Amino acid sequence: MAGLLLYRTFARYSFDEIVASVRAIPTARIALAGAFAAASYLCLTGFDALALRYVGKPLPYPKVMLASFTSLSLGHNIGLAALSSGAIRYRFYSRWGLSAGEVAKVILFCALTVGLGLVTLGAAAMLLRADLAMHVTGLPRKSVVALGTGCLLVPIVYLTLARFARNPVRLLGVTLQMPPLRLALAQLVIGPLNFACVAACLYSVLTAVADMPYLAVASAYVIANVTAIISHVPGGLGVIEGVLTILIPGEKLIGALIAFRCIYFFVPLPIGASLFAISELVLRKRRAIQDRDIRLPSRSTA
Repeated sequence: MAGLLLYRTFARYSFDEIVASVRAIPTARIALAGAFAAASYLCLTGFDALALRYVGKPLPYPKVMLASFTSLSLGHNIGLAALSSGAIRYRFYSRWGLSAGEVAKVILFCALTVGLGLVTLGAAAMLLRADLAMHVTGLPRKSVVALGTGCLLVPIVYLTLARFARNPVRLLGVTLQMPPLRLALAQLVIGPLNFACVAACLYSVLTAVADMPYLAVASAYVIANVTAIISHVPGGLGVIEGVLTILIPGEKLIGALIAFRCIYFFVPLPIGASLFAISELVLRKRRAIQDRDIRLPSRSTA
């Protein structure tokens, strides 16, 4: 499916056109997009830090950064992020004292933060620039305003439950113990901030080849990202490009979309893979040393 979408997206352009559109992006714009991508991954480490506080197992921040960046840089590209990045999170957090149930709660908390970020940013885009949202979605103004208002109610209801709910509540078929109000407020800050940084990364490269407002880019990205999450295609490969080229047409955008994918998805991938490999080698070495230390006393006793 990803290959088909990519083929349909790029088939109308020649290789020379694609190369020229990528080269048309100034180096300064690439650097700025890289800075926003780094800011997004930094926000994502905050998701894990808050989640660990939620389960009552806070860890030193360097450990949180390692587990978060490694799991998400790989999970973004593998697809089925809740499972792929969740499995890598479990690999790290279980060795640092968390049970399987606690890791599951961390994953659920992070998923909720992602959802809150999407709906909050979507609500802001639809209510602040309804005209742009109408163009992006193709919906009439009344529907856009109603949808934006509905999205805005989600974080309000979430905060209300965090403030007053004493017993676990059931959300979307999942029983959840609501976090303290301070953690819920932090979720509603860092969740939208993450997606705002990703949209800014995309905006940095898109505006090098086309003139468009930030909220239009943010609205298009939110729609594309929701589509990618629903599809579970690895890294949204082809989905994000396909949706964005429909919502924001123009042949010059192809190079910007390729640059965005390289900056946000492909560059972190080998870094995260290397960190994961190194951590596994260190863990294996420590286990070998422990096994040797266990065997030595038994031999001396014999």
